[in-house]
Amino acid sequence: MVAPILSAGTHVIVGDGRKALILFNEGTAERPSLTVETFLTHPDLPTRALGAERPGRVYASVGARRSSTDETDWHQRAEDQFVRDVISGLVELAKREKLKKLVLVAPPHTMAELRKALPSNFAHLVVAEITKDLTKHSVPDITALLQAQNASV
Repeated sequence: MVAPILSAGTHVIVGDGRKALILFNEGTAERPSLTVETFLTHPDLPTRALGAERPGRVYASVGARRSSTDETDWHQRAEDQFVRDVISGLVELAKREKLKKLVLVAPPHTMAELRKALPSNFAHLVVAEITKDLTKHSVPDITALLQAQNASV
């Protein structure tokens, strides 16, 4: 028998690069009751507020050739920083000894950023990683989807 994903005392992080929910299971594994512990949002600022940088130029070492480089995606950089901020909040939660188990739910790119930002000593806390975007779902819908995910394992 596989251990349930949503056992009592499990924290669930549901997020993308703009919104993150930190949920806590106050119920049991059979009857989970997720409550919102923290809700974080990232403002969708215009590009001019995030950074104003012209595309870089590269000059060839021989001859007069030059070319431009890709523009910086300021929105992606801001979303990646938001993910790192969420992880730093989890580190603070762990310092208060409230973090026992962790389930990560995020779309693929955000999940990759979560994995990169998650400290190595947190690896034993992660009981499941689900690569889905559930940020637009309600808490009862997230609970039902996680229970269905657990049943399919």
